[in-house]
Amino acid sequence: MNASYRTDVVIIGAGPSGLFAAFECGMLGLKCHIVDALAQPGGQCSALYPEKPIFDIPAIPRILAGQLVEQLLEQVRPFEPTFSLGSKVDRLDREGDRWSVLTSTGSHIDCAAIIFASGAGLLQPNKPDWAGLDRFEQSSVHYSVLSKDAFAGRDIAIAGGGDSAADWAVELAGIARTVGLIHRRDKFRAAPQTLKKIDELIAAGRIEVLAPARVTELIGTASTLSHVKLNTPSDPERIIACTDLLLFFGLVTDTSAYERLGLQVDGMHITVDPQTCATNLSAIYCIGDAAIYPGKLKLILSGFAEAAVAARQAYGSCRPGKELFFEYSTAHGVPSVAIN
Repeated sequence: MNASYRTDVVIIGAGPSGLFAAFECGMLGLKCHIVDALAQPGGQCSALYPEKPIFDIPAIPRILAGQLVEQLLEQVRPFEPTFSLGSKVDRLDREGDRWSVLTSTGSHIDCAAIIFASGAGLLQPNKPDWAGLDRFEQSSVHYSVLSKDAFAGRDIAIAGGGDSAADWAVELAGIARTVGLIHRRDKFRAAPQTLKKIDELIAAGRIEVLAPARVTELIGTASTLSHVKLNTPSDPERIIACTDLLLFFGLVTDTSAYERLGLQVDGMHITVDPQTCATNLSAIYCIGDAAIYPGKLKLILSGFAEAAVAARQAYGSCRPGKELFFEYSTAHGVPSVAIN
């Protein structure tokens, strides 16, 4: 749907870093419009692992990724950012001292500054070439966990050898009826404490590890999966019950748009000045996992700090000639309509 907007800052990416950037801009009196290719805000935290716990947010010992997004949305709500969701940026045109942003849905956004908070770019699950896989994707095959409760009492098979597969095997062991962890090798690339927990769950009969093993056939009726056939060293036609198959083979990342839009890149990331988060383009900044500079740490808390830096740099583009006096949030708080 075509629409036109005029704002101070366009934030590209509605993940945690982008949402916090909108809050930081709001604290400086800047209006924001947020663009994201996904249909809902939250980035990977919402789309891939909303119920996965995060442990390294300062002063919050443990929070689910989806809850973090909810609290970030609550935090920024007083500043009333506008959104273009389910929309990608197709063009950036410099018009005088402002930018014109054209989205894939035909929207035009006029702004003074842009902050890229686009994470790892456009993400798609890496899918195996198994026969009939697409037949079960609408009901029985999953590439992320949106709700743990949806798997209560189900027979779950999880394929993959990294942290995501191992973490979800542990998380779902107390919810699903059965959990089978499938990997083509006999060793997993997961945190030692997770592997220790898996050993404990195996001993308790809550998880069965099938490794090395290779999926050879998906069995079911219509679009409903019932069993998976495996090739294992001891049984080349091992069949296990499976109502839901979770596939964690990584993500395919598309960052080609960065160069097309004129940004200087290093591999799959946008190069920035670490002191200002500035890119090679005037009044365009980059934060979070999309940004790269010497010593970069890919942590959510790093993205939060970069958001504060970029917002203050964007202020100069939005309010040229107006001096910005640094204030702590304790000095002036947030609008009275803010958090209850």
